[in-house]
Amino acid sequence: MKDTMKSLDTKWRTLVSNQSSRAVAKLGTFKSRSVQKSVYNIRLTILCGLITILVLRGTIGTGFFTFGSGGTEPETKHDDGLERRALTNPVEDIVKEPETTEKEPSFDKDVPFALGPRISNWDQQRAEWLSTHQNVTKNKFGRERVILISGSASKPCRNSVGDHLLVKSLKNKVDYTRLHDIELFYSMAVVDSQMSSFWVKHPMIRKMMLTHPEAEWIWWMDSDAMFTDMTFEIPFHKYEDHNMIIHGFEDLLFEKNSWVGINAGSFLMRNCQWSLDMLDAWTSMGHPRVAVEYGKKLSEVLLDRPIFDSDDQSVLAYLLVTQTQKWAPKVYLENSYYLHGYWVIIADRYEDIMANNKPGTGDEKWPFVTHFVGCKPCGKEASYGIKRCVLQMERAFNFGDNQILQRYGYQHRTLNSSKEIGRVRVDSADPLGLGLPTVSVP
Repeated sequence: MKDTMKSLDTKWRTLVSNQSSRAVAKLGTFKSRSVQKSVYNIRLTILCGLITILVLRGTIGTGFFTFGSGGTEPETKHDDGLERRALTNPVEDIVKEPETTEKEPSFDKDVPFALGPRISNWDQQRAEWLSTHQNVTKNKFGRERVILISGSASKPCRNSVGDHLLVKSLKNKVDYTRLHDIELFYSMAVVDSQMSSFWVKHPMIRKMMLTHPEAEWIWWMDSDAMFTDMTFEIPFHKYEDHNMIIHGFEDLLFEKNSWVGINAGSFLMRNCQWSLDMLDAWTSMGHPRVAVEYGKKLSEVLLDRPIFDSDDQSVLAYLLVTQTQKWAPKVYLENSYYLHGYWVIIADRYEDIMANNKPGTGDEKWPFVTHFVGCKPCGKEASYGIKRCVLQMERAFNFGDNQILQRYGYQHRTLNSSKEIGRVRVDSADPLGLGLPTVSVP
């Protein structure tokens, strides 16, 4: 009996021990799983937090998370106090120049650079074409066709103000060309990769001549120049014996050899063989491979010219001074009106001009073109303060725009701002001035 009881007690103890071991094992397994789950949740929380911080950093900017700087606003200012363009990096990524593996064309310094295939009979070709297209040689006013070319870089400006001013300058040119039935071509492309900076205009001028034989004149105007006399018309009858019209002074150019004796920011060239030859001679000193060498040569000949790479204005002055008999007889140096008007001596006088004169003269009484030389609101290395340039460009735009708005009975309240306009005349029930009897409406 005792042996039986001992045997049962032993079995019971063994059973309890086994059950306890299993329970402990299960409890250990449960605790292990709970710990693993907690660790997983913590890791997931940390990961979500990091992702949230990265998203906020990309959206708000790093300045929001900068402490001890005296505020929580991100720093958004850059040079000259202008606000940085929003989303600078994404915009730059969008307009980033693609990498190219194309080999740069070879260039022989002893062979003059040419804008294209040599053409020696353009006058004959054009005359032949015009003989079969006589109905396209005149505009709607019966005048010779003119094409105005302007342009700007394909990339956005360093600041949004620069882009805004470019739009206003373009709008200004659209208004003038619409009033005078002049075709406007605005380029944002470099049609010849070897000719950039000062020289980007020349390949485009040549292309326009060859593509539009119906146009008698090709007119280039820099993007930082604006029309400020909307009614003035270029007196083309004065230039029957000339092939190029450019603002300049004979004494400064031919007596003093001054590189500012002319200004190449606004000029016209007749669509003819002489102009093609001039463009070839002009651009022969503009290729990047010879720009430094010719820049030094230009500074030796032209008065007070600093030493820098060859630019189009200096090269043209150099050709006229050193090859006078070849080129000068066909170049008209115009100064009876402001084909180029230096903004420094004009922009502060707009109110006096409006009070004492009427548009249509194009001269100092009412400047035809105001050119903001040295401002470069879209670029860098400007010669004048950006705030001063922006204000005066705004004034020039509003001065010209008033002459458009007044046709519709409005005017800018102040030249310093484009935000508000006001009425300058009361609307009439007889807007066409026909004097027809008015029918009363009950």
